[in-house]
Amino acid sequence: MSPDKQDLDAFRREVRAWFEKNRPADPGFLLPQSFMEVGTDEQFYFLRDWQRKVYDAGYLGMAWPKEYGGGGKSQTLQDIATREMVRQKVPFMTNTIGLNWAGPLILNMGSEDQKNAYIKGILNAEDIWCQGFSEPDNGSDLGNAQLRAEPDGKEFVLNGSKIWTSLGKHAKYMILLARTNLAATNKYEGLSFFLIPMKIAGIDVVPIRKLTGEFGFNQTFFADARISESCLIGQEGGGWQVAMATLAFERGAVGGQAGGHSMMSKEVSEVVRLARAAQRNGHPAIEDPVIRDRLVQLIMEERSLALNSARARIKPLVAERPGSIDMSSKLAGSEYQRRLNQFALSLQGANAAYYVGDKNAYERGQWQRSYFNSFSATIGGGTSEIQHNIIGERVLGLPKS
Repeated sequence: MSPDKQDLDAFRREVRAWFEKNRPADPGFLLPQSFMEVGTDEQFYFLRDWQRKVYDAGYLGMAWPKEYGGGGKSQTLQDIATREMVRQKVPFMTNTIGLNWAGPLILNMGSEDQKNAYIKGILNAEDIWCQGFSEPDNGSDLGNAQLRAEPDGKEFVLNGSKIWTSLGKHAKYMILLARTNLAATNKYEGLSFFLIPMKIAGIDVVPIRKLTGEFGFNQTFFADARISESCLIGQEGGGWQVAMATLAFERGAVGGQAGGHSMMSKEVSEVVRLARAAQRNGHPAIEDPVIRDRLVQLIMEERSLALNSARARIKPLVAERPGSIDMSSKLAGSEYQRRLNQFALSLQGANAAYYVGDKNAYERGQWQRSYFNSFSATIGGGTSEIQHNIIGERVLGLPKS
């Protein structure tokens, strides 16, 4: 039974008050802007403890089954709590891959043993997850993954490497797509999907320095690493179907995520504030009609993204093309953030050259850092080019060639 309006309003006030009272103080060091930028131990432990606190308060995993550690409540309540986290700009949930991809996948396709083993640890951040999809030579061509998982009795032996493994340094588990049948004539039929432990012999995680100067991405090497056959999720050779289900969760095309936000996205209201402070020919930049026009366009676009998200939940409004909004939200949202940050830099003029750590940088250089980081969202989960292809083929019905 869904809560009535009076109950929802009361819950909204409760959540708002809890986050206002419990939001963590400034830790005194630079916090990452998303789970893809968690590079230091102090950042990780701060965010892990925050996620645990939110979970213990009952505001994370609210709609996941109670028997596995969730709240067993209405998704509507979780949506309210998540929106309040975003509105108050509290720190994000660091175990994003577990909460949004691995967890929903396990709940939908995992065995009873896997649900009991993994779900609660995902929610309370005791068990951090990373993703083993992309490879150095096969980034967007996921179906051509070459990391081998060769069967050996009741084990699989892993050899190869994965790249861009965000949180890999801190992860306890990985969702892994690997090739178990080298003789398969169809490349998709030779793949299998695993839930693997990271802290075993033969797995080595090497941090990658990013454009921002920070660490967060990693390359993960596998050298005769042995995992149990119980790590397999789905059927051996059925990994492609499991991977596609995972990507549907990652891109937000399918619901079932635990809640919470995964990044500190910029808002157009912050750019308006910047335009009031920035100068153009001795006057506030916001007085320039060209800049005002651009700001209005960005305001309209931000509002349309929010309205489309609400529209997607009303089936009659999307009956003509079901899933079209969900399938395009990742592309639209990530590209919007990139352009918003780029415009914010343009308002700073020559001062845009200052970066984090420079005393002359506007607002501690956060816009420069946010602009560089915005590119990762246009690549992870399928590049913008791949997303355009998916929308063209699956929503508009265009031919592949």
